[in-house]
Amino acid sequence: MATPDPTGTEADSQLDRLVAVMARLRTECPWDAQQTHRSLVRYLVEETCEVIDAIESGDADDLREELGDLLLQVVFHARIASESAGFDLQDVAAGISAKLIDRHPYVFGEGSVPDDLNATWEARKRAEKGRTSALEGIPESLSAMTRAAKVISRTRSHAVPLDLPTAPVTAPEVGRGVLDLVARAQAAGIDPEQAVRDALRELEGEVRAAESGAAAV
Repeated sequence: MATPDPTGTEADSQLDRLVAVMARLRTECPWDAQQTHRSLVRYLVEETCEVIDAIESGDADDLREELGDLLLQVVFHARIASESAGFDLQDVAAGISAKLIDRHPYVFGEGSVPDDLNATWEARKRAEKGRTSALEGIPESLSAMTRAAKVISRTRSHAVPLDLPTAPVTAPEVGRGVLDLVARAQAAGIDPEQAVRDALRELEGEVRAAESGAAAV
């Protein structure tokens, strides 16, 4: 009797089927077999951006397809890890499930919903990872604008004693204001991305100084 093809319809679920397909590709496709975590980084970035485009376009079919492409990247990295790092997709899923349950005791345990969900989430992450600074764990590879938003959000949620602007502003005002600044920067020969990175480094220095001052009190 022929052995059932694990990549066919007899797989337990479509996710199991995808894992089986990826396993075959790693052994039977020359291109897939030679990929590494590092070589796949650009594809991970591209697929993430394409998911964002699909979300903003509002096309459900496009979003379904792009989420599949992004899921492939997760499965691909997990497969590579199973060959060299000692964990697989099941371990990845188990880890994130445990993390979500632990960080939502008011859902999976007892207690009421915290008044400040963001601050509570950050406090749990800080305790889990033993972080001592609001800046720890923020990816260096983020764009300047995204990293700046994350640094400021962390600074506030960690109650770092630093005076940050709070004047009300609307989304259109932010968008137009940023575009106007970019246009002025371009006209002046200034790289706006680098300018924000430089300013952000100064802000991060202020955050660290404020944290050190607060710890010394």
